[in-house]
Amino acid sequence: MKVMVIVKATQDSEAGIMPSEKLLTEMGQYNEELVKAGILLAGEGLHPSSKGARVHFSGSDRTVIQGPFTPSQELVAGYWLWQVNSIEEAISWVKRCPNPMPGESEIEVRPVFEAEDFGEAMTPELREQEDRIRTQVETRQQQ
Repeated sequence: MKVMVIVKATQDSEAGIMPSEKLLTEMGQYNEELVKAGILLAGEGLHPSSKGARVHFSGSDRTVIQGPFTPSQELVAGYWLWQVNSIEEAISWVKRCPNPMPGESEIEVRPVFEAEDFGEAMTPELREQEDRIRTQVETRQQQ
């Protein structure tokens, strides 16, 4: 199963306070452990929401809202995408993670939908399209 591991933002991360060399070193070592275990698929930190935007949908209308956004604890500061055997395995790995922020912080773990989760709505044609898109993305990433 794939899971998205979401590092929640804090007031410090939203203020653009960068991690220390010590934390970067610890996170680098942790990421190496994830790679060696074969579970890390992707992971990145995100700039503060002040550098981002949201697009609000209402029917056919689109409205762009520029950051920053509040409250900070509802925002994402970074993420990993992991391939694990269970949500329990993911939680076990998260518990080994260095604290990603100075002070208190929170990491959320959420399963990623797989094609079979959509039941009959995922027709053979849609599955074929999904497979084709996935192959194209993987090919581009290898270039």
